[in-house]
Amino acid sequence: MKDAPQQSGKRHILADLWVQLWQAAIVGAFALAVLNGWAPPEHLPWTRLDLDRPVGVTTAAKIADLELPYRTTDRSRIDAETDRCMQALRDAGVEVERAADIDDGGFCVIQGAVRLTGGALTPLRPEGLVMRCPLAIRYVIWERQTLRPAAEEILGSPVAGVEAGSYACRRVNGSTNPSERPSEHASGNALDIPAIVLQDGRRITVADDWGPIRSDSRAARLEREASGQLPPLFGPPVADATAPEGRFLRRIRSEACSVFGTVLGPEYNSAHRDHLHLDGSHTPLCS
Repeated sequence: MKDAPQQSGKRHILADLWVQLWQAAIVGAFALAVLNGWAPPEHLPWTRLDLDRPVGVTTAAKIADLELPYRTTDRSRIDAETDRCMQALRDAGVEVERAADIDDGGFCVIQGAVRLTGGALTPLRPEGLVMRCPLAIRYVIWERQTLRPAAEEILGSPVAGVEAGSYACRRVNGSTNPSERPSEHASGNALDIPAIVLQDGRRITVADDWGPIRSDSRAARLEREASGQLPPLFGPPVADATAPEGRFLRRIRSEACSVFGTVLGPEYNSAHRDHLHLDGSHTPLCS
């Protein structure tokens, strides 16, 4: 009989715990419903990736979810993940086709290769560029959320095409030093963009239209060091180019940093004086 009060107490504790769990579940469900109705979908991890939406706090994670494991030998997984990635492009009105994967030996391998062939996107030139599918996703988001609006707002013309290069079997900066790491181009995970062509016939080039590099940029510092000059002790950096073409190029470079992993341009070093480098690496670098 002495155990009866103890058993009754345990039952009360379990009952209270059960009620609390139900209350927590109800509150959690209510909070999710409110959040789902209030927060934009690009900020919610359980919503699908929508290439027409602005870049949100979960966009990078959703793109990363489409990435293949490094050098996987699971052919069924390569095909399944690439099909899923291509479907995200097709849902956005982009025409895409599967390309033959590339294996040129060593680190020069593209798995899950695709080509963007048309539809609702600014075409890449030359046609038929091969790249990894998640890089194609990044490109479409960038050209919709940044490139098109910037061209019309700053230059007053829609974009007709983007001149670009993608796959190249090489190390960073074209180095022949085996200690240097492979370029993202060697895995089809990077685009080099030297020029943007507008519908009014203008061709905006990084080499000719970027304007002066800032005196506080990495590129300027490297050039001063190479020439033996000391950096200035006082004075503001050179302002961004005031010409519309320069402002346009700076905007599409800076806003690319929210979509791509590494973004490099003329302010980084002389090797990038004539193009923008955009890649899907996991190295956050914007310069």
